[in-house]
Amino acid sequence: MTITIREGGPDDIPVILAMLDSSVEWLVSQGRTGQWGSKPLSENLKVAESVAGYMDQGSAYIAEVDGVPAATLTLSDAPGDYLAHLPPPGEPERYIHWLASDRRFKGHGAGAALLAHAAEVARRAGVRLLRVDCYAGGDRKLVAFYEANGFVPTQTYTAGERNDWPGQVLARRV
Repeated sequence: MTITIREGGPDDIPVILAMLDSSVEWLVSQGRTGQWGSKPLSENLKVAESVAGYMDQGSAYIAEVDGVPAATLTLSDAPGDYLAHLPPPGEPERYIHWLASDRRFKGHGAGAALLAHAAEVARRAGVRLLRVDCYAGGDRKLVAFYEANGFVPTQTYTAGERNDWPGQVLARRV
């Protein structure tokens, strides 16, 4: 098994949305609908617009396992507007958006490889802070995944229409 990482582009949006749908399907099968709900994200126009918007602001990366797209993330210079109420970090940063994987590749290390790649991209740009936010409800397995990849929890927040979606911002020095 070989993992390679390539830069993504607008033609990859359907591939990225399929990975998000795969993640939702897997979460639903685990009874964990709090993060992204129970419907395919590709059916939500706002999600497609968000993926394309972050891609325009930064760079999307696709991890391929033996040539097959397995995971994705987008890297930009700032978090999403939904975090505008939090204090800024006070230094340049690279921010991870939409990390997702095709769950057929769960356990192959594609997500961890993308996080390592994001750290290297930030380091090469002379940026020492890499941040991400994620769902922090339920079993907090997603927070634990980021912690296992060198991130440290920094700030909590709530989001969503009813302001009841628990989130966690995490940071990693690179």
